[in-house]
Amino acid sequence: FFVSMFLYSYLFSSSDFNEKISDYNIYVGNPHDLITSDEFIPYELINPLFTDYAWKHRSIYIPDNKQIVYNEIDSFGFPIGTIISKTFYYPYDFNNPSKGMSLKETRILIHEEDGWIGLPYIWNESETEAYLDLVGGIKKASWINFDGIKESIDYIIPSMNQCKGCHVDNYMNFSPIGPKARNINSDYDYGTEIKNQIKKWAELGFFENLPDFIDIPKVDKWDDLSMNINNRARGWLDINCAHCHNKMGPANNTGLYLDYHETSLKALGINKTPVAAGRGSGHLKYDIVPGFPDKSILVYRFESTDPGIMMPELGRSMVHKEGLQLIKEWILSLD
Repeated sequence: FFVSMFLYSYLFSSSDFNEKISDYNIYVGNPHDLITSDEFIPYELINPLFTDYAWKHRSIYIPDNKQIVYNEIDSFGFPIGTIISKTFYYPYDFNNPSKGMSLKETRILIHEEDGWIGLPYIWNESETEAYLDLVGGIKKASWINFDGIKESIDYIIPSMNQCKGCHVDNYMNFSPIGPKARNINSDYDYGTEIKNQIKKWAELGFFENLPDFIDIPKVDKWDDLSMNINNRARGWLDINCAHCHNKMGPANNTGLYLDYHETSLKALGINKTPVAAGRGSGHLKYDIVPGFPDKSILVYRFESTDPGIMMPELGRSMVHKEGLQLIKEWILSLD
């Protein structure tokens, strides 16, 4: 890690990029209001990546006269000059967000001529501005959860180098994770109207080859109990695990592929022995044992916070209790 950061420090310095988040003109007025400027379009994902229960505000800038190349399965082909922002924050009270919030970080993805780059910006103590910090950092975070219980953690902000850990595939291609067709095919409240996000982007001229809307896929929301449990679990695994666990991902040598379109039961981990999990296997034999979540390595790793065991490896210090429960119920249903 330290060698990697030395190389990054040698190749890049903060002077190569905007020093402050305000330099991007993402927000107007008080940043706590999360109101985007006319240059950025807010959006949200049907299934977001779990990050220690942080809430996230997303927005995207597409340069004038440039368009997105639609892709049904993988990431869109975003044009050069695209900027994607994701601000992480915690409402003081999850049951009453009007009580205020605390801003922690804003991550910026920029599509440059030679590829994508990810930059971490950390909000100052007064939360009036966020500043670029290539090595990341730690911020205290406290909130009252939906059960009325106070939570408190050291919230970890990844370094510029760690951003690549999730966003770079096995062929060193850097790409956004969340904004895929299936994960943004949903309605969004824009303030003046509620509209499907893909239709909104199409109205704005963002797409150059959009198919008929009826042919655009849509993932099931992981916590919508009215939906199929298999589809919900697959959706949760897709966003939380598949950026590494896919045939082109950095974990492709494991043979465990958890992307939404995987059809092989063995590749999904069912009665599959691990390749090189080490102590991460918990001395268990199979990634998933149908009907037996407590005998499944996936459950063992999801419910751990030990850095040498837990999955995902980055982006969390807490257990996603609700997501873990979903995966347990899904494995029970496979019996």
